Amino acid sequence: MDSRAESEKIGVTMSGHSGQGPQPSRTSKHRERRSKSPRRRREGKRSQPRGGEQSQPSLQETGYQRLPGQREQSAQTSTATEPADDGSPKRRAHFLHGPYPATHFGPKACILPNPTSVMHIQDPASQRLTWTNPPSNVLVIRKIHDESLVEPFKELCRYLVEEKQLMVYVERRVVEDGTLKDDELFGSICNQLCTFREGFDDISDCIDLIICLGGDGTLLYASSLFQGSVPPVMAFHLGSLGFLTPFKFESYKTEVAKVLEGNAAITLRSRLKVKVVKAAVQQPHEEEEGEEGEEEGGQQQVGGEEQGEEHNDFLCPHGPPGGDTGKVTLQLQVLNEVVVDRGPSSYLSNVDLYLNGRLITSVQGDGVIVSTPTGSTAYAAAAGASMIHPNVPAIMVTPICPHSLSFRPIVVPAGVELMITLSPDARNTAWVSFDGRKRQEIQHGDCIKITASCYPVPSICCHDLVYDWFESLAQCLHWNVRKRQAGLAQPSDSSDTEN
Repeated sequence: MDSRAESEKIGVTMSGHSGQGPQPSRTSKHRERRSKSPRRRREGKRSQPRGGEQSQPSLQETGYQRLPGQREQSAQTSTATEPADDGSPKRRAHFLHGPYPATHFGPKACILPNPTSVMHIQDPASQRLTWTNPPSNVLVIRKIHDESLVEPFKELCRYLVEEKQLMVYVERRVVEDGTLKDDELFGSICNQLCTFREGFDDISDCIDLIICLGGDGTLLYASSLFQGSVPPVMAFHLGSLGFLTPFKFESYKTEVAKVLEGNAAITLRSRLKVKVVKAAVQQPHEEEEGEEGEEEGGQQQVGGEEQGEEHNDFLCPHGPPGGDTGKVTLQLQVLNEVVVDRGPSSYLSNVDLYLNGRLITSVQGDGVIVSTPTGSTAYAAAAGASMIHPNVPAIMVTPICPHSLSFRPIVVPAGVELMITLSPDARNTAWVSFDGRKRQEIQHGDCIKITASCYPVPSICCHDLVYDWFESLAQCLHWNVRKRQAGLAQPSDSSDTEN
């Protein structure tokens, strides 16, 4: 059965549940319309009444005249409201993406079509985990230096190795823990574990599933291990906050078995692709040659003027500094946020923020936070930003204690490129960190380029992607928690206060 026939079958089933009567059968005249042009077929569909509705009078019956272009406009915009082929009205499904916007505005205006820029994204409500092949390699990450997680770690590893016959990967420093070495009963399981070291061993191509035991920091660390495609992540709440860890360890066997079978809801948590570009250091002998060239006349003098113009472009509000001429010293995938702050200096941080190569503002304060929707509930929320659902495609820019009464946090589209540099008149350098790690100093001429990454973190949901997020807001952040207002003993229609 093709998709068209299947959709007709679904439409009949939905209309039957809605309590409508049987739909009118197709007449021979309606079958003859299939041989006509697509435009006349659409007109024929619109002329047919919907099931259970009265037919609308035609323009000839009402006496009104059709305006020029009215037929063409309605034919172009009728696809969003016309009934299905079987005559039943369309019913909006439960989607998380908004409806596709109409591209025709009025009788003559429309958006210039550009097929090369059309992007098809699956609706988040229909994102379900499935396995093309049964998973065989599982990475287990637990919070280090937490003795309370030793027993859950051993239980989970024993279950995965003995009952599920899976290959388990763990960090070497976890296996070298003295508590595990002294446990003779766990020794047989420990010998079957595969170990790796961060920064030395590449495990990105051999892991099928990630299981985290800890808090939100454990999931952030798991994200940092995979700078490309990330396997599905299942996080158990065994830490302090647990905003990103929806699963309870008490039922780990049931939950892990469901995930291994597939068909689990997934939230695609977007990440940021960050590049740190260091300015090219000019050698001393090159500076001396430049000074000699400026003293000479003729062609050398003209060259000096051109170099001076390029230097002025560095300060131009519509042109970013030459970040492409520097050297990329660091490239990371960030799940929460990129934080640029003033560091140990007592001066204000003064950095310029560019969007798609255009200067939009200068941040004067303690710093600025560029975060994902997932990071909107972390440092950005403490700095006064709004909390955004992780399925909203956006990048947040939040100032940290700005020395301005009007600098509010903003949300920009996920497709833009942000760049942060030190202002030319900044009194001190700045410092940058990525998800709280790899902190380093940013000097004059350096820049930080930030774009949305195409490698999200597929976080497995406990219930669904909407319920889990609001439950985390209520349980972890106590969102909108207050004492309930007591009702009136004798409700009154008047709002006046009685004496």
